[in-house]
Amino acid sequence: MRPSPRDRLLFLLKTEGPQATSALSDALGLTGEAARQQLAKLADEGLVGSITQPAIGRGRPRQSWRLTSAGHREFPDGHADVAVSLIDAIGSELGKDALDTIMVARERNTEAIYRAALADAETLEERVARLSALRVTEGYMASWWQEADGHFILVENHCPICAAATACRGFCRSEIDIFRSVLAAPVERTEHLLQGARRCAYRIG
Repeated sequence: MRPSPRDRLLFLLKTEGPQATSALSDALGLTGEAARQQLAKLADEGLVGSITQPAIGRGRPRQSWRLTSAGHREFPDGHADVAVSLIDAIGSELGKDALDTIMVARERNTEAIYRAALADAETLEERVARLSALRVTEGYMASWWQEADGHFILVENHCPICAAATACRGFCRSEIDIFRSVLAAPVERTEHLLQGARRCAYRIG
């Protein structure tokens, strides 16, 4: 079933960031009026809000749309409430050492799965492509490309474990360690959702 204009608008704002009404209407094949009507409905639901972005050159400031916190919550959250409650319970009942043990076990398991999937990848480009595909299946809405300087960029437009990662920052540290290990290359996080960015991004190589 074809996604509704509402869902397509939310997805585009999630993956591309703030967009002008004209850009959204062009991308989705809607008339300007149809796009404005859909955006007005989403704004009434509290899912999107308008912002003013700096002008390009000498033009006027641009009015754009972006997802609100409620809009971001429209996407899968990896059973956030259950995950957070489990983290809290383990930390309070069993202590930090027990939580660290569980995090290490999760890291080893995830790394083993990724390493098996990338085992016969001969180049860094192929490893990045396979890792991105794995993250897509896990709900991270990932994509990748190669920059002119030869470095690769891996972008994750959604974090299905965001609530758990907020409660336990070890998830974020663990993930970048796993990336460095399975890619066998330097990895730097250049954008971080938990630090106010709209997504997580990594510079590889």
